[in-house]
Amino acid sequence: MQFKKLAEYFESLEKTSSRLEMTRILAQVFEEASETEIDKTCYLSLGRLVPAYANLEFNLAEKMVMRAMARVTGEEVSEVTKHYKQLGDLGLVIATELLKRKSIKSVKSVKEVYETLRKIAQDSGQGSQERKVSGLAGLLGAVDGLSGKYIVRMVVGKLRLGFSDKTIIDALSWMVKGDKSLRIELEQAYFVRADIGALASTVKQRKSVKSVSPTLGIPVMPALCQRLKSAQEMIEKMGKVAVEPKFDGTRCQIHIKGKELLRTFTRNLEESTAMFPELSSAWRQIKAESVILDSEAVGMDPKSGKWLSFQETMVRKRKHDVEETSRKVPLKFYVFDVLYKDGKSLLDEPLHKRRQILEAILRGRGPLQLTEQLVTDEVEELREYHLRQLQRGLEGVVVKKWEGAYVPGRREFNWVKFKEEETAAGGLADTLDCVVIGYYRGRGKRTKFGIGAFLVGVKKGEDLVTVAKIGTGLTDEQWKDLKVRSTKFETRNQPKEYQVHKSLIPDVWLEPAIVVEIAADNITRSPNHSAGVALRFPRLVRFRDDKSVDQVTTVEEVKRL
Repeated sequence: MQFKKLAEYFESLEKTSSRLEMTRILAQVFEEASETEIDKTCYLSLGRLVPAYANLEFNLAEKMVMRAMARVTGEEVSEVTKHYKQLGDLGLVIATELLKRKSIKSVKSVKEVYETLRKIAQDSGQGSQERKVSGLAGLLGAVDGLSGKYIVRMVVGKLRLGFSDKTIIDALSWMVKGDKSLRIELEQAYFVRADIGALASTVKQRKSVKSVSPTLGIPVMPALCQRLKSAQEMIEKMGKVAVEPKFDGTRCQIHIKGKELLRTFTRNLEESTAMFPELSSAWRQIKAESVILDSEAVGMDPKSGKWLSFQETMVRKRKHDVEETSRKVPLKFYVFDVLYKDGKSLLDEPLHKRRQILEAILRGRGPLQLTEQLVTDEVEELREYHLRQLQRGLEGVVVKKWEGAYVPGRREFNWVKFKEEETAAGGLADTLDCVVIGYYRGRGKRTKFGIGAFLVGVKKGEDLVTVAKIGTGLTDEQWKDLKVRSTKFETRNQPKEYQVHKSLIPDVWLEPAIVVEIAADNITRSPNHSAGVALRFPRLVRFRDDKSVDQVTTVEEVKRL
């Protein structure tokens, strides 16, 4: 497929807000793509070059991209900057300028554009910035204006056509069946091996995805917790359960092969191997040739041995000064599940068998520690154990069905979190993970922060609907932090995933990127919030840098609360 044709499809996708129409357009794209380019087409349509878990970034600031644009258009960088300030979109700037050059005939294929972009992204070392700029200028000089528009948006990380992996999965089903009937089957395969390009290639070749199993080095979507209100309801619905402490740390999926730590991944599939040097010797604790473990990494106070807060643990999420930070904030990895052992998937095995295997393979002292567990079918015993964890300073417990499989990526009543005391008053039984949709400029004291309130939303399908406008309950530092974070994601136009009532339009829209944990006293019906409900007395608990937009609370979960 010519990249110009793909750019025309991108233009059609950008212009539609209908989820069904997006699915149909993508299905047509995938139908036209060859078996060797469909994976690349998937990545490019999401503004990526590789699966979400692989760390490959362009590392080209907007100023560098404008230098490349100036070279290919013949204008001064100052002129490109001027156009950018007027249009607010470098993609539109390059499209407008390239369209002036009528003689350009774009003959670049999708594969050629992909390979050039990948070469630019992979370039590193001395002189790499100049080579990146030259490479981008060369590519832009060989394509038409529409193609240039989407290439530039990819490079600056602002392609955002309004869909995610889920719509691609629907489109793959549509390509094969003409409807979404394969969605569940394809989604299950994707959750086990989280590579949308590899999935698309398999589907394109008309191969079955039912045999897809965990692969060392590729993340499995982590199992997620559902919500139930009481110990009574949990036992009635789940029967015999395993109850484990709920640590306030960061999720860590650990892949080990032989005497090597292959990779680790966070909750949102980001590779985190370099952040955890203490795991380099973790293989010594494993009595198996290869395993995939699920764990929670929790910061420890090196002097007192006590658990640190989530914010203190998240200090470890950095790319620089890793060794020094690991000494200041050592981690303990509480291992609670095993997904794979010696070439065999354990996902379908019942929890009690996986626990038996985990106890047999995890040994000795080191960074890995087996999570304690209570097995019960008694309501009072569950309730008492939960209260003891709260008294220890933990968040509560996770309750798991004793006969349950490991279910990647889905919120089912297989695992349930139990946080607040059942008798707690003055607040919801749980917090919500929300996306910051936009903010309102400050007045009075807030003018110094540049932000006075912000709008948050939750998931409804692939869209985001509003549940709260928050203007109180933040410290000065939190207001400053929110403003700094927001600056990176400001956009002139309302992202089309957002459903926002006209009475709540923010002063500044933000791309969906910032995830926050929100507490509230209760939930009420609302004619103004697009979720149909609103949080009463909402307040910011913390920023959730460990979660992606796809992992925020859904409307259905809000209504259950």
